[in-house]
Amino acid sequence: MTQYDIRPEVSIKDYNDAWDGYDSIVSKLKERIQVNEGSQFILAIESYPGVCNQEIASKLIEKMEPQKVIYSDDIAFDSETVTNMIQRNLTDDRVFGLMAHFELEEFFDKANIEEVQKEISATEGLIIIYGTGATVVAPNPDLLIYADLARWEIQLRYRAGTPNWKAANETEDALRKFKRGYFFEWRVADRQKKKVFNQIDFLLDTNIENHPKMVSGVDYRHALKQVASQPFRVVPYFDESVWGGQWMKERFNLDPNKINYGWAFDGVPEENSLLLRFGEVQIEVPSINVVHQFPKELLGSKVYARFGTDFPIRFDYLDTVGGGNLSLQVHPLVEYAQEKFGITFTQNESYYILDAKEDSTIYLGVKNNTTKEDLFFDLRKAEKGDFRFPDEKHVNVFPVKKHDHYSIPAGTIHCGGPNTVVLEISSTPYIFTFKLWDWERLGLDGIPRPVHLDHGEANVRMDFNTTWVMENLINPFETIKENEEEKVERTGLHELEFIETRRYWFKEKVEIETFDSVNMLNLVEGEEVTVESIDGTFDPFTVHYGETFIVPEQVKRYIIRNRKQEGKEIGVLQAFVK
Repeated sequence: MTQYDIRPEVSIKDYNDAWDGYDSIVSKLKERIQVNEGSQFILAIESYPGVCNQEIASKLIEKMEPQKVIYSDDIAFDSETVTNMIQRNLTDDRVFGLMAHFELEEFFDKANIEEVQKEISATEGLIIIYGTGATVVAPNPDLLIYADLARWEIQLRYRAGTPNWKAANETEDALRKFKRGYFFEWRVADRQKKKVFNQIDFLLDTNIENHPKMVSGVDYRHALKQVASQPFRVVPYFDESVWGGQWMKERFNLDPNKINYGWAFDGVPEENSLLLRFGEVQIEVPSINVVHQFPKELLGSKVYARFGTDFPIRFDYLDTVGGGNLSLQVHPLVEYAQEKFGITFTQNESYYILDAKEDSTIYLGVKNNTTKEDLFFDLRKAEKGDFRFPDEKHVNVFPVKKHDHYSIPAGTIHCGGPNTVVLEISSTPYIFTFKLWDWERLGLDGIPRPVHLDHGEANVRMDFNTTWVMENLINPFETIKENEEEKVERTGLHELEFIETRRYWFKEKVEIETFDSVNMLNLVEGEEVTVESIDGTFDPFTVHYGETFIVPEQVKRYIIRNRKQEGKEIGVLQAFVK
């Protein structure tokens, strides 16, 4: 067991105040809202999709005793109209859709908004507009509260029966709910969030039922700016899988009552959250917020110029210790990803072997003698049932050991084998995995997990065969520097991929540069290190074994120092955009 921190937080300096619970929040708002006789005061509460607006209405709005309350969701088009508008984005597929480029205001009838705005103009006293699209109805309120929610919490609510925004789909398959959120809701809501960011007077954290937290907009913006100036960790989350293992449960002190943990999403800003500590109050927000608001400081000017406000690097864990194989899969080629899904780059990746046993393996690339026709004939036959796909006939299997590194550029058929802990390093579009074969298993929901053979057939590169894989993808280590204090290796990702990885071995300390890019790192060997500023611009930051952490580009150079095991070798893996 390690000291792995499953709820890392950033302690915010030089803030004014924060509020915990509805009573203190209502008291603060009443203090702030002053309505003179014969005048009006408009309070807007803009809600991210998934926020429980009913709770806000009963626990906050009613206590404010407003003269008029408007629920913006009622002014938006009905669920059937919205679903029809986005049908091309949803597609009929269970998993994949097309990225939506709508603006939130497009889902509101202009005539309805004008009618409501006339009612508002004719009303004296306190008027509260709340819900998703509150700032569409009232774009310039006297006071704006933004009610936010972590994306992992949104996913858990989907599983528990919460519908998507403007969708009567409480009982729908959770995968389809996630798809609607990922391709539609999050895109549209994030655009609106960016628009109103500088208007926010208060940020409301709604992650815990009946226990909100609040901080001023000034302090919230200050906090995100601080995060973009220092090393930090996002909040990891862990999930069961049909193939999941026991290693993370034991090493990271996770819930022993769970059957397994297949995934750890530790280093996925698109979906992880940030914990911001304001004295006694802890505020949780999506970590993508800091990417959207301070991209140059976090990513660096060069990375921002290439990727905009997409965070380009992703780390996560795959654990099959005591479990089974991952699905046999392939990631899309970039042109296919652009044309079919509306994303700008694809999921190139690598598997860094954090731990392994004697029977640990990786499936990587097709065999020299197989053809695409034979490969997909057998895959389609297996998809129909009563036939086991002969993986040994078509796909290479290689033994792996601890600290090996395997590059997996898009188009490479691959799969992790048993009794292996993989630190997966990839570019960010994490949903785009085409499963080809799932070893005759059902999902945890009892439904066969979807495979995507048509997508797969269009993307498997048959020239990524045994010979090519052995020459290009297996442990391509190159020593860059070696002396008594340190050893620096370039490792992992193939020249076709835009991420470069380096591994640092040292006993006392090592100095690292960011290479004009945001850095994502993991302590792959050793108990504990501190990340230290060269010029004193940030406090020492503690990292434990297995923890992923981010260093903003603007840090430029930093020191990593061994803090626990004097004389023992430390291993740190670094990824950046080359």
